Amino acid sequence: MTVKSIAIIFILFPTTYLFSQENLYSSVSIPENLKQNANAVVRHHEINVSVNSINNMDVSEKRIITVLNKEGNGNIDAYVHYDNNVKIKELEVRVFNQLGNEIKKIKKSDFKDVSAVDGGTLYSDSRVKYLEYTPISYPYTMEFIYSTNTSNTAFIEPFMPINSYFLSVQNSSYTINFLGDTAIRTKEINLEGIDVAKEELSNKISYSVKNLEAMKPEDFSPALVDMSPKVLFASKKFTLEGVSAQVENWNDFGKWIYKDLLQNTHDLSPQTVSFIQDLVKDEKNDIDKAKKIYQYVQDKSRYISVQVGIGGWKPFNASEVDRLSYGDCKALTNYTMCLLKVANIESNYTVLYAGENQRNIDYDFASMQGNHAILSIPTENDTLWLECTSQKSPFGFIGDFTDDRDVLVVTPEGGKIQRTKKYTTEENTQHLKGHYSVSNTGDIDAKVNVNSKGIQYDDKYMYETQTQRDLDTYYKKRWNYVNGITINNMQITNNKDDIAFIEDIHFIATNYSNKAGNRMLVTLNALNRQTQIPDRYRDRKFPLKIKRGFKDVDEVEITLPAEYNIEAIPNNISIENKFGSYHVNIEKKDEQTLIYKRQFIVNDGEFPKEDYEAFREFNIEVSKQDNAKVVLIKNQP
Repeated sequence: MTVKSIAIIFILFPTTYLFSQENLYSSVSIPENLKQNANAVVRHHEINVSVNSINNMDVSEKRIITVLNKEGNGNIDAYVHYDNNVKIKELEVRVFNQLGNEIKKIKKSDFKDVSAVDGGTLYSDSRVKYLEYTPISYPYTMEFIYSTNTSNTAFIEPFMPINSYFLSVQNSSYTINFLGDTAIRTKEINLEGIDVAKEELSNKISYSVKNLEAMKPEDFSPALVDMSPKVLFASKKFTLEGVSAQVENWNDFGKWIYKDLLQNTHDLSPQTVSFIQDLVKDEKNDIDKAKKIYQYVQDKSRYISVQVGIGGWKPFNASEVDRLSYGDCKALTNYTMCLLKVANIESNYTVLYAGENQRNIDYDFASMQGNHAILSIPTENDTLWLECTSQKSPFGFIGDFTDDRDVLVVTPEGGKIQRTKKYTTEENTQHLKGHYSVSNTGDIDAKVNVNSKGIQYDDKYMYETQTQRDLDTYYKKRWNYVNGITINNMQITNNKDDIAFIEDIHFIATNYSNKAGNRMLVTLNALNRQTQIPDRYRDRKFPLKIKRGFKDVDEVEITLPAEYNIEAIPNNISIENKFGSYHVNIEKKDEQTLIYKRQFIVNDGEFPKEDYEAFREFNIEVSKQDNAKVVLIKNQP
């Protein structure tokens, strides 16, 4: 990180800004390097935060962004959340054409104003104002200005100049002002190698960056949020929903959440307490009791989505969720915890970042983090994790939405950082057992049984609720390399006890094999080919990250056409490297029958970017071998 002196910033920055301000609305003045790989360019972005007291904070933002094409419209982000604790003081937008001439002005009253919740009345005060704008041509520039005042000082917006791929930044700045006796903590992340100016005074901290070129996504790379520059901010003393707190570490933070946000919401009625006690009275152990209660919550309640930025951290009372039978992640998690408590089962409210990217709670920076809540149940040897928003997930299964990441577990004694379950390569299995026959005309008739577990279960179990028509479409897409496929029968079973998804499929297809004179070529792997090859990059930028490993084990009996004999069989294959392994063994059972055995393993892990091409070549070789053919020759009369 290059940190410039305060004096230089003060002398030069205003001059530069005044010189270029007139051109910020014209796309003509964008530096060429910022147009490369960009769908939009942030011309100028400034955020100003003023922590006026422990329960009063002003936030203002001005963002000028040039949208270069249709794909860049998603970077406008012209919206503001508000509720009873957040008041919008100013909100307007101005739109400029390619030459920088103003073509439209949009006032606060012209913004759409809608509920930020997809249903229900628990969050009736949570709303969002957003801009709905259809451009008449590209490029165009939009200036978005807003300011808010809030009594909640727990959430201090981070400085995150890049929040999207294909977005470059010309200038971005962040300033936080605070009283002299207010302690503001910061954490700088990924600032190395970029041009950053920083100013730190007794009552003000500011950062600014410039000329950040757009980043393009790359296959098998870390999440953007883990690579992009940012600065986190937190106040030692803050207020949330009228409750004040003073925290310095995660233990203090957890104590505050439990005592001031959770404890007084545990108000189940005597009738509900009696019902739960009766529900589990015949169960022999705590795990069986927990399963019974979890199933009860799944059957009774439904999840409602609350958009990020509102809804706070305080769950609604358990009695309200019990009465209404719905809630967001916080409400349903807290409700389930209360029901388990009735059965004397210890469980802990858990805060985390959800999503398949496995984003961690920052273990050494206690602050308002996370976007989701789940439940943890400590056991003698392990911890069970419950996803309380799903009506379909098996007990104790969390899948790739919340697996393998650092989370904040809240206990009455305080908070602690723990890691959620990691689904290992050996757990993420797909076992395929099948048989197919090839006719004398080259048609195929196949029956296959597939048993999936771990993350491979997670990829499929939602198909349990699909219509037959949708399933037919899914399987035709899954075997899209088999032309003219007709699905004759589909039987799927979601075994929640074993957490296994079982598929029994029967399909036929015409002209599966290729004929050349009196020879027939049959691709042996008809049921599970590697078809997706990672993209090629001439100049790879990011490290290689394989988030989750897997293991496929296939065994297929192949009946060859009666009028043909085997002329040539592919060699057995064995490949081993740090990315995984691939083994194929072909056994000749008799003159008309082959046994095809295949095992394909990919290991999770992080590797330097220089390893990417070798990983790609591994996948190419697997795909090549998956297309290996047996050569048959027609019997002579």
